[in-house]
Amino acid sequence: MELVKVAAKEIQGLSIRTNNADEMVPETAKIGLLWQEFHEEFAAILSDDATVYGVYFDYESDASGDFSVVAGSDMFEDWEGVSLQPVHIEAGNYLMFSAQGDMPQVVIEVWQQIWAYFSAADCPHRRLYRTDFERYITADKVQVYIGVQ
Repeated sequence: MELVKVAAKEIQGLSIRTNNADEMVPETAKIGLLWQEFHEEFAAILSDDATVYGVYFDYESDASGDFSVVAGSDMFEDWEGVSLQPVHIEAGNYLMFSAQGDMPQVVIEVWQQIWAYFSAADCPHRRLYRTDFERYITADKVQVYIGVQ
């Protein structure tokens, strides 16, 4: 884990609204389906220098409330007939957690580490719940950025 400063960035992609309770139940989970649709629709047509992001935003409250997710990229072109949700990653301080391994299991594991870190009584950081994001580096490496004060 590393504290980093992140510049503002615009991402476009497919969007859903969900919460962590629904994501724990296979019948109500939406994030996996969102990523499946993203890969089926867009992964093959992104430019080689495009970076894929998962952006978490529009938090209702904290980890127990509803939030929105965009699976997208910073390098989408304007395609006819394609409706993409824009989202703004806020500039600021983020804790970056890195992980490498089989997708999507490695992403699930890093999020478990993040929840454990922030739920610890002696946690020195406070989450902002504004924008958090996953940045996919390679097919088996991800960085997860959590906005903090």
